Amino acid sequence: MRGASKADQIVARLAAAVEGGLLRPGLRVASVRAAAREQGLSKNTVAEAYERLVASGHLEARRGAGYFVANQPCRPPPRRQEVVEALSLVSLLREQTEEHYVVRPGEGRPPPSWMEESELARCLTQASRDQYRGEAHSYGSSWGYEPLRERIAQSLSERAIHCTPGHVLLTQGANHALDLVIRNMVAPGDRVLVDDPGYYPLFAKLRLAQAEIVGIRRNPDGPDIDDLRAKLAQRPARAFFTQSLGHNPTGGTLSPSVAAAVLQLAEQHGCQLVEDDPFADLLPAASPRLAAIGGLGRVLYVGTFSKTLSASLRVGFVAGAAPVVEALNDLKLLTVVSTSQYAERLVAQLIEAGHYRRHLRRLARRVEAATAQATLDLGALGLTLSRPTGGFYLWAKLPAGLEEEPLCRSAAARGIFLAPGAVFSPDRGQGVPALRINVAHASDPRFLEFLADAMGVPFHSAGGASTDA
Repeated sequence: MRGASKADQIVARLAAAVEGGLLRPGLRVASVRAAAREQGLSKNTVAEAYERLVASGHLEARRGAGYFVANQPCRPPPRRQEVVEALSLVSLLREQTEEHYVVRPGEGRPPPSWMEESELARCLTQASRDQYRGEAHSYGSSWGYEPLRERIAQSLSERAIHCTPGHVLLTQGANHALDLVIRNMVAPGDRVLVDDPGYYPLFAKLRLAQAEIVGIRRNPDGPDIDDLRAKLAQRPARAFFTQSLGHNPTGGTLSPSVAAAVLQLAEQHGCQLVEDDPFADLLPAASPRLAAIGGLGRVLYVGTFSKTLSASLRVGFVAGAAPVVEALNDLKLLTVVSTSQYAERLVAQLIEAGHYRRHLRRLARRVEAATAQATLDLGALGLTLSRPTGGFYLWAKLPAGLEEEPLCRSAAARGIFLAPGAVFSPDRGQGVPALRINVAHASDPRFLEFLADAMGVPFHSAGGASTDA
């Protein structure tokens, strides 16, 4: 237990002995004085460890008699199988929160420097000093901060998604919105459709809900209509979760003709559509969206500020028909009571003052430049890339003979974080080996050099990668 305190070591050792049956219930353990003397420790250290073991249920303290193994010693509850399966699907997410690696082309977010160097850094500091008084310290409405809901409803109208603030519920980012939708809509055994490849944290949430997850093949212009038609004809599906624009992980964008076909099939088979649109603020308002074409009766629309503003500023929303959103609000009230008034007021202030719009213009230029450079550098290595249409991602198919798992292990050994294509398939399918690459990190010379070595092609760091001899 490297780095563990002496008290930590005592707790771990005795807890393992109790849970493993090596110390029988009712057995008196060494006194604090005796244990301290035997182990060369202070009495305070042993006393702290014993009190922690009492608190955890491993020991009982009997006044005047000492410490004894609990009659019903605490054992960790067994993990439900659906929890184990869900956790296995979000292994990539762990690295994005813990950040062990220096080079991060597998990252899902823009680099912090893109935000820190923005004028927003100054605005955030000023807002934290000026804005939060009075009612900002209360729970606030479970619906979320009303002026921000009004702003969101206005922006949705600009995207031809007709709604009022009463159709908008604020959430702790898009993942929270998806979680509420799944809790409300999906029962164990329900058949649910997802993009394949698609958004892997969604797969984990559906696995936790014990849903039957069915992948719909994803093409550059959206879901494969023949695949969707065939799978809906096999058996009804409760919902289809999809991402129309700046698709994660392929970077593709829905075409109007595919959008119309998806809506027609959903209506025909009574399938609820859930459209996730995390890059909406970076993309043209007139882009084809299911919610714009089909309305909020058939489509639940999910958005977030976490991808475009700050990953740690957890503000998102779900928009839909009033009865559905009211049911989601009830679930939100039961599970988290309300969302952060601080964060929601801050986002509203940045929008109202025009800071957010200026930030978006700068961010869009950064994404465009990074995408152009990444396409040039990765293409020079001979990788087959998706056609970028917005968002942060490129989908790179690996050449024959280069397998995902060994490549990712080799990259990790060199401090490089990769996102293998298999993670983005709901059944970890055996498709063509690929990587999701964040354009912000794609041209890092260390990453390019690693890929060039793995593929056996030349590399020139000054201008990125090159196939020139």
